[in-house]
Amino acid sequence: MGVAVSNWKLAHSVSQLGALGVVSGTALASVMARRLQAGDEDGAMRRALAHFPIPAIVERVLARYYTPGGKAADHAFASTPMPSLQTSAAMTELTVAANFAEVFLAKAGHSGVVGINLLEKIQLPTLASLYGAMLAGVDYVLMGAGIPRQIPGALDRLAAGEPAEQKIDVAGAAVGTEHLMRFDPAAFFGGNAPRLSRPFFLAIVASATLALTLAKKSNGQVDGFIVESEIAGGHNAPPRGPMQLDAQGEPIYGPRDVPELTKIRDIGLPFWLAGGQARPEKLAEALQLGAAGIQVGTAFAFCDESGVEPELKRTMLQASRGGTAAVFTDPVASPTGFPFKVADVTGSISEITTYTDRERICDLGYLRQAYLREDGTVGYRCAGEPVDDYVRKGGDLADTVGRKCLCNGLMATVGLGQVRHGTPEPAIVTAGNEVADLARLVPAGADRYSAADVLRYLQPENA
Repeated sequence: MGVAVSNWKLAHSVSQLGALGVVSGTALASVMARRLQAGDEDGAMRRALAHFPIPAIVERVLARYYTPGGKAADHAFASTPMPSLQTSAAMTELTVAANFAEVFLAKAGHSGVVGINLLEKIQLPTLASLYGAMLAGVDYVLMGAGIPRQIPGALDRLAAGEPAEQKIDVAGAAVGTEHLMRFDPAAFFGGNAPRLSRPFFLAIVASATLALTLAKKSNGQVDGFIVESEIAGGHNAPPRGPMQLDAQGEPIYGPRDVPELTKIRDIGLPFWLAGGQARPEKLAEALQLGAAGIQVGTAFAFCDESGVEPELKRTMLQASRGGTAAVFTDPVASPTGFPFKVADVTGSISEITTYTDRERICDLGYLRQAYLREDGTVGYRCAGEPVDDYVRKGGDLADTVGRKCLCNGLMATVGLGQVRHGTPEPAIVTAGNEVADLARLVPAGADRYSAADVLRYLQPENA
């Protein structure tokens, strides 16, 4: 969920309560760097890093980023290197350590299972992220926003301590030309690498066609599917066929976009339904349809344990009670080209119009697109960066219209936004359509709710 919304605290609580707690793996290197610069007030990052198997890496990470007492509120966070095909050793170390720490903390002190969610659209940090999570014993890897056919085989190789490779999409590259990211566990350890448990791999899909493709053509075992509808938060699969918008400017989804559950069930692998499923009757219906269960995002996104800033949680709950909470499926917000759901709460800092005034800056770079320059080298561009820069790099001017910097906006949602010219970065909040009915989760007489409240609501017979 977003960037550090489904953080280690939320995943820990959910797992401890008997469900699968999943941490967001998006931009964790930058998340850890900023948590350390903010002073690591609860000591969690340092506590986890104390268990990292290579102490020299921990020393380097802390020396670069840890600021005792935290940086001044009006000072900017120090930058981290942007992901690239030539990722520096320092960024690789930070990425591995950050993913290790998030999973380690989520798993600490209980015997429940923990997963990590990554995006196929963010390819460059993937192998290092997977390895860090696996070093901490992650049980499941969930991946969507693309076609992650290469990931099952990469998990096999990393678990065996062998080098893993991933083909990187490069715009303009000739057919048959490959650009690869490579991660070698032995080189990372400077000697023999440990053998690790291979986590289960669940692909996030929006169609039976994609599920069948992944089951048959992936380079390793796919262990199941998350079947997600367009009302889920975050990135949504584009509608099949030409993009058409309704009167409000949102993508129009039709019968072709409804997943054929019979065909998915016939594949013979477990699957979970996602998107608007967080109700006890929906859970019962999913089980009747042959699903192993449901995936829940929005209901947990605004609970006590999530990473969303407390004031934003209060604003969203108040809007839900008042009947004004809603989301807008923005067809152009994301530089990935996928529709992206943005919470729209009139008067809150998450209001869409607030973010349109933001100065265009790309300094985290997770959603940059690799492209081939005229000289044959690989460059990087983002439709959310300054327009002139994007066009100079060969990008289409039309692609910049309405684009937003999700990397920085989502970091601000969890209190880690950059400070520019003394002003905090505005937040972008993503949520599914169920944000309109969050108030149902708040216990009588209370003004907030916990992860345990969500599970009690979904499974009252276990309360």
